[in-house]
Amino acid sequence: MKNCKTWVEINKENLLNNVAQFRNRIGAEVKLSVAVKANAYGHGLKEISAVINPVVDFFCVDSIDEALELKAVATKPILILGYTLFSRLEEVVEKEFHQVVANIETLEKLSEISKNKNREVFVHLKIETGTSRQGIWLNDLEEFLNVFKANDLLRLAGVSTHFANIEDTTDDYYSKLQLEVYKKAVMFIESRGFRDFIKHTACSAAAVLFPETYFDMIRLGIGLYGLWSSTETQVVAAEKNIKIQLRPVLTWKTRVAHIKTLPAGTPVSYGCTEKVSVPTKVAVLPVGYYDGYDRGLSSVGNVIIKEKRCKIIGRICMNMCVADVNHIEDLKLEEEVILLGRGVSENVSTEEMAKKLNTINYEVVTRINPRIKRFVVD
Repeated sequence: MKNCKTWVEINKENLLNNVAQFRNRIGAEVKLSVAVKANAYGHGLKEISAVINPVVDFFCVDSIDEALELKAVATKPILILGYTLFSRLEEVVEKEFHQVVANIETLEKLSEISKNKNREVFVHLKIETGTSRQGIWLNDLEEFLNVFKANDLLRLAGVSTHFANIEDTTDDYYSKLQLEVYKKAVMFIESRGFRDFIKHTACSAAAVLFPETYFDMIRLGIGLYGLWSSTETQVVAAEKNIKIQLRPVLTWKTRVAHIKTLPAGTPVSYGCTEKVSVPTKVAVLPVGYYDGYDRGLSSVGNVIIKEKRCKIIGRICMNMCVADVNHIEDLKLEEEVILLGRGVSENVSTEEMAKKLNTINYEVVTRINPRIKRFVVD
């Protein structure tokens, strides 16, 4: 039993299974990069990365701070996908991180730093193909390439893009348009004499559905953690007879902290939003919306105690919530409670929770408070 009121368990076998599934899908010639940004999608950056470091080729993070934290456990190259402030670009150069660049000012600053320090810099240009976030227009590419030509220390290490609508639809029309724009950008870059850069476009959904997006490397995100990008991705995969067996990696647990029986008609928690209609045994759980157990699960969430589903009643508080345990016999203090994940016979899936919250599985797991301890289990 973990010495914590609430904790997350990471299933090592399932994690390595998911890596193997995608490695088999893309083949040995394509590099496998993994997105461990946002605390490894809520799973624990260091815990996840330490397990998979031997079997992946690249790590992807959002920020310089994540990259620095990751460097303590990772030996593979680290690509920063998000924006880095000018004041911290020296750290990118000194630590030999790869940096995604989508504006000329950042590229010029990196070039200046590389000259001052006489250090090579690894840059990945992000192409605008239709997502309308980071991205360089095709008409502006020449200006970027000229900066590289003026500085031999500035290395074009990669060229990437990101799909806007590859996982939320069964229609691949828009993704194919984006892919064509990306190919034009690559052709233009190569026509200017650049070679040996890593071409990468594929997210988890693309890696499942569209081999033509693999190029030199994929960026595996949600699929790494055993979660599907969307129902639509699963539907199209089934239609194409694509065999990938994803296994969720995370189980989030807490404990029973208090047990009491409420008389019929007693209101529960803030706002008196729910009353018990009969005498009801309840369990107070020491977890709430601060921990990432969303307030939107008030009166609709379910947890698993002794392999039985128990309904959350009343409002979820900052650090506590209440579950109806009237049907649980021999319940004791500090009994384990599954908030999210699979027990032996019962399961509270990320998708179930996301549906109740009118959101996506990504948000459910990434919002688990990073202060909560993560443990890798065999």
